[in-house]
Amino acid sequence: MGIGIWFSIIVLVAAIIGLIIYNAGLKKKLIELNNTSQKVTSLSVLQDFINTIGDGISADEKIKKINEILIERYEIKYSTIVVYDGAEYKIKASNVEEKHWETLRNLQTEPVFTDSIQTATPKYITINNENERLPYLKMEFARAKAAMFFPLYIDNIYIGYWIIEGSKSHEFDNVDTTVLEVVKNNIVAVLKTIENQKVIENIVRKDTVSGLKSAEFLYGQARKTIDKYPTSAVCLFNITNLTKINNIVSRKTGDAVISKVTKIVTENLSAEYFVVRYCGPKFAIVFSGSDISGVEIFMEDIKTKIEASRIKPKEDYNPKNKKRIVVTPKINAVITTYYKGTGIEQVIKKLEEYLDTTDQKENKITCL
Repeated sequence: MGIGIWFSIIVLVAAIIGLIIYNAGLKKKLIELNNTSQKVTSLSVLQDFINTIGDGISADEKIKKINEILIERYEIKYSTIVVYDGAEYKIKASNVEEKHWETLRNLQTEPVFTDSIQTATPKYITINNENERLPYLKMEFARAKAAMFFPLYIDNIYIGYWIIEGSKSHEFDNVDTTVLEVVKNNIVAVLKTIENQKVIENIVRKDTVSGLKSAEFLYGQARKTIDKYPTSAVCLFNITNLTKINNIVSRKTGDAVISKVTKIVTENLSAEYFVVRYCGPKFAIVFSGSDISGVEIFMEDIKTKIEASRIKPKEDYNPKNKKRIVVTPKINAVITTYYKGTGIEQVIKKLEEYLDTTDQKENKITCL
């Protein structure tokens, strides 16, 4: 074999080796680029999480929205969040068909995930050929071929899990698990925040005398409407002589005053205005999207109607003499502006503090 041929072979081998090294380096760079892209995506996802927490929607809707964000941003085929509510495991969010939910909400019983739950570490499983199936899929072959399982803990207490599934084998081989760990931790943080909101939503009560909801309604369900607007007017008013009516006339007469005041207020409110019985003689109204100047005029009219009403004593009134009387409620009101994104409970508390420091005989409308 001639020198020229040997030289050609050496050049060819060198070229092949060079291509192998180049391709290996290129693959490494692509993986690094992909991981960098995942980290950038995670920052964006975190911002979306924060925005979702601040949305004026219910706690359950927030969890579903967060799951939708994960599916869209990470291009995940299937994503499911399961939480233990103290009695049973419940699927809080999933884009898997509901017929498969029974399997997905019982993954804590699967041996393949036991160590993951006990050690609080993620578990990655995948099939290697089309004849295999993932261990927890009893009747399903085609739906998922790879999965990552993340146990969820709040203050070292196991509360459920997040599982993502792919339709291809080895689909998550090159996923940066550190990024997904950060996402998992953010899911936990969101669940913790949402749980607090859930508590507020669940303690909303309906007042038996006025028929109005309690103040917690404004902090939960009503926020969805209120926060459609950058600012809203908030009014807190006090029936200043209610205690006197209860003590001197009768309790049932006081209840009749509350009912009358409620009727006058509610029949004049639009659908996006919310009135609640704040506590005792105090009532709070949120005028979604309204400014305080317009609300001041509205409340002047309401005040006139309330103080023009005449209420006869009820059957539990026992006067020492036979003198006939009528009861006239008096109110003192204060109005201010609520800004979207701030604490509406703090705004109302500020108004309450103002009313509590005024002269009990004060009878007007004040704008702060």
